[in-house]
Amino acid sequence: MTVMKTSMRNFLAHKGRMALSAVAVLLSVAFVCGTLVFTDTMNTTFDKLFAATSSDVTVSAKGASDTGETTSGNGKPPVMPADVVGKVRQAQGVKSAEGAVFSTSVTVVDADKDSLSPSGGGPTIVGNWNANEARTMKITEGAAPRNSGQIMVDADTADKHGLKVGDEIGVISAVGTHTAKISGVTAFQVTNPGAAIFYLDTKAAQDILVGESDVFTNVNVTAAAGVSDDRLKQNVTAALGGDYKVQTAKETADANQQEVGEFLNVMKYAMLGFAGIAFLVGIFLIINTFSMLVAQRTREIGLMRAIGSSRKQVNRSVLAEALLLGVVGSVLGVGAGVGIAVGLMKLMSMTGMNLSTDDLTVAWTTPVIGLVLGVVVTVLAAYLPARRAGKVSPMAALRDAGAPADAKAGVVRAVLGLLLTGGGVFGLYLASAADKASEGSLWLGLGVVLSLIGFVVIGPLLAGGLVRVLGAVVLRAFGPVGRMAERNALRNPRRTGATGAALMIGLALVACLSVVGSSMVASATGQLDKTVGTDFIIQNDEGQLITPQAAQAVKATPGLERVTEYKVIDADLTTPDGKTSKGETVNAADPTYATDLTTETVAGKLADAYKPDSMSVFEGFAAEHGLTIGSKVQVAFKDGTSAALTVRAITSDDVLIDKGAMYASIATVATYVPAEKMPLDQLVFATAKEGQQEAAYTALKSALHDYPQYTVRDQTDYKEALKDQIGQLLNLIYGLLALAIIVAVLGVVNTLALSVVERTREIGLMRAIGLSRRQLRRMIRLESVVIALFGALLGLGLGMGWGATAQQLLALEGLTVLDIPWPTIIGVFIASAFVGLFAALIPAFRAGRMNVLNAIATD
Repeated sequence: MTVMKTSMRNFLAHKGRMALSAVAVLLSVAFVCGTLVFTDTMNTTFDKLFAATSSDVTVSAKGASDTGETTSGNGKPPVMPADVVGKVRQAQGVKSAEGAVFSTSVTVVDADKDSLSPSGGGPTIVGNWNANEARTMKITEGAAPRNSGQIMVDADTADKHGLKVGDEIGVISAVGTHTAKISGVTAFQVTNPGAAIFYLDTKAAQDILVGESDVFTNVNVTAAAGVSDDRLKQNVTAALGGDYKVQTAKETADANQQEVGEFLNVMKYAMLGFAGIAFLVGIFLIINTFSMLVAQRTREIGLMRAIGSSRKQVNRSVLAEALLLGVVGSVLGVGAGVGIAVGLMKLMSMTGMNLSTDDLTVAWTTPVIGLVLGVVVTVLAAYLPARRAGKVSPMAALRDAGAPADAKAGVVRAVLGLLLTGGGVFGLYLASAADKASEGSLWLGLGVVLSLIGFVVIGPLLAGGLVRVLGAVVLRAFGPVGRMAERNALRNPRRTGATGAALMIGLALVACLSVVGSSMVASATGQLDKTVGTDFIIQNDEGQLITPQAAQAVKATPGLERVTEYKVIDADLTTPDGKTSKGETVNAADPTYATDLTTETVAGKLADAYKPDSMSVFEGFAAEHGLTIGSKVQVAFKDGTSAALTVRAITSDDVLIDKGAMYASIATVATYVPAEKMPLDQLVFATAKEGQQEAAYTALKSALHDYPQYTVRDQTDYKEALKDQIGQLLNLIYGLLALAIIVAVLGVVNTLALSVVERTREIGLMRAIGLSRRQLRRMIRLESVVIALFGALLGLGLGMGWGATAQQLLALEGLTVLDIPWPTIIGVFIASAFVGLFAALIPAFRAGRMNVLNAIATD
């Protein structure tokens, strides 16, 4: 009981000093709990959505996917004849059955030909208005479509794009472009999953999406009273035979939930990983806080020991303070986590996914995980300072506070740090020398962990040298004040090392990812320059295939020397070794593709692969199946017949673009696949006549004006798009890393604040002999800057080493260019100085306000 009273008294006496450490715990716990609440809420929301939208039993074409992505190689959804509805109605236990037709391979545009697709990456769905849709959608304005000239739009899309009843919009599918006027607006009764949804009448949907009458993509079946979904499925299957896919509501919902769950799991574990980084940084803050508090209370602890307190009691007293800190920070963090989850839901609403707080899901495990994690991490972080407190002898009461650290412990720390760092460097070397990326990634992970721990352990040793160098470069210009700031940073290398290490972790990851991202862009653009021999690439960014009409418009464009079509065909390959590789793809293109893309071969010439009944295979496939030039491969084309194709070329695996592709000519494939089954083009390449690139670029854009679903890019545009995609991903990661950096900044603030308290008497003496308030504040700010720059120097150097090693592994996958983004690295280093200035504002202000006489009188 005495230990707890002492702990409570010390905790309350130093509550201001504990506040920043509590904030670090709060932020880390809040991020963990917020992630868990957000993903649980998303799962709940989608569970309700899929349960509400799934009919008791759904019948679809054999080729349809489980999740409703029904687009096939011809750009149209797989369909079944309309008489299936009648057969289903005759099955025992069926109350009602209704045909539906929809497609996700569509583009919808307004009158100005601007896309109405969701900006957040959600799908665009066009289908017929039916009873199953009416269960989850409510018409709020106008009426449902009654003929081919009418279309209905969901309310969220209408609000976002300012659409109203009577406006004309266009639906672009593989069949062609169809215009209709908005007849009504319908609102979601459940959560909008971020999709843009449009409804046509049934006949119009069949004609526009499929190009056929009397066909459906699905049949929605409702069970009669007392008939289970499983029994209904059995009855429907018996009535139809095995020619169709039949799923219960649960099977349909599970298939959709699995796809969503995979995405949510990736997001959840990625966010939890960044929360773990924040926890790691927070550990240094807590260690620093308790180390400094123990050092400042050395005399007090010595007196406690002198009057009879045992080592265990002192140890328990410090750990009890940590426990209180962990409990307070964790409890507040759990509450803040719910707030973060709500904030993320609002953020998702901005992208079109309207998540309701009515579905907010806080599982009992979430607060338990937050509390346990926060308390355990805090107590563990305080263990070493508590252990040092227990070793304080009664004689320490006769000495000044902050006795020097044990020299022997410093030597052990230095040796251990050097060993760990050396092990990490060796791991990175083995990763860079690996022959396979899968093997090298294991060494890379080991090297990163060991080098990070090594730098943390060896930080105090590095602080002595690097702070002197930084002081000579940065601080000496400020005269005596600068020299005092340098000496203050050097006064306790362990504290400086731990404070710098907190900032080091976040910046090391920033530097590593910057190097990797920059190298990926440089490698890809280098490959484009070296291998792509065409001027323009025409494609749809959402994967919609290119219609024959659009391809013909490209071919008719003046100023073009050649146009190359590029298709992807599914096939099963049987090799001479008797093995069959199912689900492979053959890339069919015009023979000019060998000029448009210069692909390195290890045997034969790629141009020969476009000869009749010929193909190419990639190096790995050839080695696995013992293929050489002249080998015969039996290719069973999907929706076609089998062909015996001769291997004329073997392409290198050491490429980035079309890595692992197998080529054949479109003419060869057309011999074995009927014209009506031939897939549409995935890409079209166009090359301008000599000296007419700019005119051809303008002409191409004009020729495709009526096809706004496709984008025309020259090589510069393509490189910029690639750079933007990687840049957006990096910016997202940097945003998540910002949490760790914020916690690190709190660590700098806390270190300086406690350091000011520790040096109260010294500050008073300096003020007494003539140091002005401005000079005092400048000294503390400069001390903060040099600590921040020390952490940045370690972090950026370590991160660049990690990034360079990771690039060596990526080189095995074709990303061969190492590019150090010096502007980013230098910018981060300079920004670290401003971080130091910001962190020092409050401690410097408090130091400047000290009463000189009271400060001198402080014991």
